[in-house]
Amino acid sequence: MTRPPTAAQRRVIDAADPVTGRLRGTEAQLTALVRRGLAFRHPRPPHDHFLTPAGHRVREAVQEADTPAASPPPAPTGTAVFAARIGGEEGAEPAGPARLREVRGAWQGLLELRRMTNPDGATDRPCAWERAHLVQAAALALEAAGHGPASGAEGGGYLVRATPQPEAVAVHEPDVAALRGCAATLADAGWQVSEHGEPRTGVRYVLASPRRV
Repeated sequence: MTRPPTAAQRRVIDAADPVTGRLRGTEAQLTALVRRGLAFRHPRPPHDHFLTPAGHRVREAVQEADTPAASPPPAPTGTAVFAARIGGEEGAEPAGPARLREVRGAWQGLLELRRMTNPDGATDRPCAWERAHLVQAAALALEAAGHGPASGAEGGGYLVRATPQPEAVAVHEPDVAALRGCAATLADAGWQVSEHGEPRTGVRYVLASPRRV
């Protein structure tokens, strides 16, 4: 991409579905985004348009640019864009009915994104969006399955964190049985998982990577 999107195209990108990346706009706007490599037209009916990984990066950059540096981060509930809880969030409210509905909706949206973007339409393994958003994708799978994130910096519940390894996240959970439950959930959601121990402390954790086949 040699020049930035126009203001109209940025509005279309910014209004994309936060989970699936599905776009709404005029045919000319959508075609222009496809030419720039920021969107693609799905080959199967109804031939909707979706953001590519490059389009998602533009969308995230637009949102960051529109957020004043001194402003506090958006609250985890309310009208903010949905974000799965990765564990350790300060001040996160208990998961009530509204949050559970949001999580279920986001998970169903992610399954639809898998169906629409995996070449064979498979929903049993992660898609490109998940490989580009590893921590959020793994956390969504855990939260949607009913696992509880850790509250604050410490305490029971899962913590999903990035790792230096490509396409791998670490899942921490002080209760070993709960940790293995998290591993089983991720395996069922199409992730490759393996359990490890910290060399010095022996604390157990799980490494998870999106399965490709």
